[in-house]
Amino acid sequence: MSYTALYRKFRPGEFEEVKGQDAIVKTLKNQIVAGRIGHAYLFCGTRGTGKTTVAKIFAKAVNCEHPVDGSPCGECAACRSIAAGTSMNVIEIDAASNNGVDNIREIREEVGYRPTEGRYKVYIIDEVHMLSIGAFNALLKTLEEPPEYVIFILATTEAHKIPVTILSRCQRYDFKRITIDTIADRLQDLIRREGWDVEEKAVRYIAKAADGSMRDGLSLLDQCAAFYIGERLTYEHVLEVLGAVDTEMFSRLLREILAMDVNRVIKTVEELVMQGRELSQLAADFTWYLRNLLLVKCSDDMEDVLDVSAENLKQLKEEAGMVENDTLIRYIRTFSDLGSQLRYSTQKRVLLEVTLIRLCRPAMETSSDALLDRIRALEKQVEDSLDRAAEQKVVYVSQEGIPEEKPEKPELPRALSEDVKAVVKDFRSIANDASPMLRMYLKRARLSAGENGRLLIVAPDELSAGVIGTPEHKEEIEQLIGEKTGKKVEVEVRQIETGRKFEDSFVDIEKLIHMEITVED
Repeated sequence: MSYTALYRKFRPGEFEEVKGQDAIVKTLKNQIVAGRIGHAYLFCGTRGTGKTTVAKIFAKAVNCEHPVDGSPCGECAACRSIAAGTSMNVIEIDAASNNGVDNIREIREEVGYRPTEGRYKVYIIDEVHMLSIGAFNALLKTLEEPPEYVIFILATTEAHKIPVTILSRCQRYDFKRITIDTIADRLQDLIRREGWDVEEKAVRYIAKAADGSMRDGLSLLDQCAAFYIGERLTYEHVLEVLGAVDTEMFSRLLREILAMDVNRVIKTVEELVMQGRELSQLAADFTWYLRNLLLVKCSDDMEDVLDVSAENLKQLKEEAGMVENDTLIRYIRTFSDLGSQLRYSTQKRVLLEVTLIRLCRPAMETSSDALLDRIRALEKQVEDSLDRAAEQKVVYVSQEGIPEEKPEKPELPRALSEDVKAVVKDFRSIANDASPMLRMYLKRARLSAGENGRLLIVAPDELSAGVIGTPEHKEEIEQLIGEKTGKKVEVEVRQIETGRKFEDSFVDIEKLIHMEITVED
């Protein structure tokens, strides 16, 4: 016997088995018990929420010989024939492939004949929004005044595409998305029946990935179980099969973005690609992760709303303190846009890497959303410069007992390396080859000697130090030095403290070396 998919094998056969649509089920059962059965119903909702299933159960219930509290007995001849798909009283039509006027005209001709058995002929038209305008018009009159033995059940995922004239003639029922808890409980029940060994965390992730669709949840479980037949299905196995990413990786990626470390971010993307992760799923899940962070940051009572463990909640609270609200909102907007772009892109990895680089380098952004991040990056550079300057201050007590700041007397290292001397001699020509913005700021900078053979570039103010000290500009200077002199010299950027002179804190090695050259001449 061929294998039957879980969503078909365990399709509910009575109202009590339908999960997550309690209000709709109760209303339909009450109508059957009270004999207030309508002639046209419209079932709306996203995929996999039970529209067709409930329609079939309703068709059985109205034709059942011995209904129990409005639900079909499942034992009589009518119930068995409808369940087997052999009943002439229940006609299922796929409007996606039968959407013409002629198809609807056939229905209009058929409704004139009474059912051969049972009380009602039930027409279930799936994806009814796919009907053409002419077909809707052909259906209109029959839908308005059908014979008393005919019931129409229209099912659709896009109710907004149905003409108002059709909507006004139907009882409308909106099937809501099924909660993660409901899907997880249903999956656990089926797992017990099948005798499988599945980790609870894995079941929760499958239920979350189902996105409110019970059928999707069953299909995903089927897929994962088939990949690990005879083994315990773990959370890591589910991530591997679905090409998804663990929250630990999201935490790591977020911290790398906040640190603006492009190198580590690109390495993380490489790692995910080599693991075979689906990049569209990555963008969607990371957007959800950022959403959780924003909720945690905006309120302290989010434990019930967020479907995460206590350990993950603690980590979310820690990371929420590392990022501002407006930055999170910008990240969410960026990744939401990325998700829709990845769906149709042939270069998904490139698109993801470009997006991450833009987040790490706010200066590349021209939008107003990125302006605050650019300001924060500059403020951080200024703070770092001030901290380094503060370390150079020495506090002493004057004769009057008042603490005062006394600048340390700058000292020249015992011996300047030949590499540094060679760079200093040729530094002005090196600076002339720099990019325009960097060249402008280097003209006002002076040179001094740092520890361990470093070259100190001393800027006259905070702004100049912030520009020269960016990782890109430091790398550019070191590269120019290597090209011009063949020497590899590490560069460090400092600034002159406000109210102090260069000579108070630094030794001008450029002046000293040029004096040596003059004496030698």
